[in-house]
Amino acid sequence: MKKIKYIYLLAIALGFTACSDEEDFIDAPEPAATYPALTAGNATLSNYVAVGASFTAGFTDGALFNAAQGNSFPNLLSQKFSAIGGGAFTQPLMNDNTGGMVVGTTPIIPYRLVFNGSGPQRLNDFFADLGAPAPPITTDATVNLGSTFNNTGVPGAKSFHLVTPGYGALNPYFGRFATSAGATILGEAAVQLPTFFTLSEIGGNDVLSYATSGGIGEDQTGNFNPASYGNNDITDPTVFGQTFNAIVAQLTANGSQGVLANIPYITDLPYFTTVPHNPVPLNAATAAQLNAGYALYNGGIAQAYAFLVANTPLTQEMADAEIAKRTITFSAGDNNALVIIDEDLRDLTALNPQLINLRQATADDLITLPTSSAIPAGAGTAAPLGDQSVLTPEEQLAVITATDAYNQTIDDTVQATGLAFVDFKAILQQAATVGIENGDFILTTDLVTGGLVSLDGIHLTAQGYAIMANEFMKAIDKTYGSNFEASNSLFEVVNYPTNYSPLLP
Repeated sequence: MKKIKYIYLLAIALGFTACSDEEDFIDAPEPAATYPALTAGNATLSNYVAVGASFTAGFTDGALFNAAQGNSFPNLLSQKFSAIGGGAFTQPLMNDNTGGMVVGTTPIIPYRLVFNGSGPQRLNDFFADLGAPAPPITTDATVNLGSTFNNTGVPGAKSFHLVTPGYGALNPYFGRFATSAGATILGEAAVQLPTFFTLSEIGGNDVLSYATSGGIGEDQTGNFNPASYGNNDITDPTVFGQTFNAIVAQLTANGSQGVLANIPYITDLPYFTTVPHNPVPLNAATAAQLNAGYALYNGGIAQAYAFLVANTPLTQEMADAEIAKRTITFSAGDNNALVIIDEDLRDLTALNPQLINLRQATADDLITLPTSSAIPAGAGTAAPLGDQSVLTPEEQLAVITATDAYNQTIDDTVQATGLAFVDFKAILQQAATVGIENGDFILTTDLVTGGLVSLDGIHLTAQGYAIMANEFMKAIDKTYGSNFEASNSLFEVVNYPTNYSPLLP
């Protein structure tokens, strides 16, 4: 038995020895995946025209510039379309990569944002810190490009601006390629008789400027005259609906196919979610000094409410709740809340002109991104933040209510026309919560590190625009029978940058 045992052990040892050669451990290569050839299905892509605003144009890092335009989602789509019958795709390119624009020698649009190692910074300031001259801005707004372009995306355009004659005189981005003084954006697109179009982010700017300005504009719901609107006002949903349907009707008048996209909640963007409501560190001495400074205000609030309880139907319970909301207090520690002006508070100035509508911010308030640079200088503590720095819950509700109404119009139009549809609202909500899976990476809406949203906190990175392009292709597959996804023709998002170098030529 002992002999048999040793023979058995020897056989095992020889077996292990025989498998010790390197080639014995190399797995056979897996066969390469095979995919069907890319086909257009029923989609007619020979003349593709993109209609929209800043996202369509390729706006990123607070600017429009040549390299970013190359990665606009319409330009990316055109590259895929070209393999299955798509024609040439032209864009009104900027002259350089500064992001700026001049009239003669006077800058009217600032330089793009770059990452300086710690945060966003304007390109000219970045070079100034290096002690070097910034590259010159060479795009002159007064030089008309004199042609018709497939990409008619115009940064800053609201829905009704697309049908406003002469809008080129108000918006230099459109003025550069408007074919006449009275041209409309929609007219420039429709005259090309597109066989296929994308209509994206129309309606986003109708609430965006209101939100980025901290709600200092007016909600114009009920006002059907957009000519009377201010720059930061919310567009009436009926005006949006009539305009949107007119745009779609004109684009489809010759039987054109297309994709419509809805509007995300812009309050999910890092412009509104990066700066916390309570970012202020204070030592005990500074906290005591601030409390002393607000003591008179707090006392005046208490006196005013005592008068209201005694002389109006206001109950003590209601008064106590409002006093607690409006009392300003600081303490030693890292998380002191900012002091803000809230126009929706009860107006007490008739009782005491010094009692302006102050309170401290809560987690329900959205502090705008530019405010971060003012906080270290005492904004939000020694002096309250202005209305333009905060989007309060009431102002957020106005934005969301209008967005929901716009999206209902878009959904109704999709159902009525049978056009393809992309739900960017759901996609951005996913990015803002769990993130979007992309290979080994998760893209989120976190500023700088998330990979999806550019340095301005609103517009997308090149990776974000590649995701948009992929979503449009999936929608075309679903509605028109193409096979972009099945043929493995979607973009590898990781191949596109999240930040552009300050040294772009």
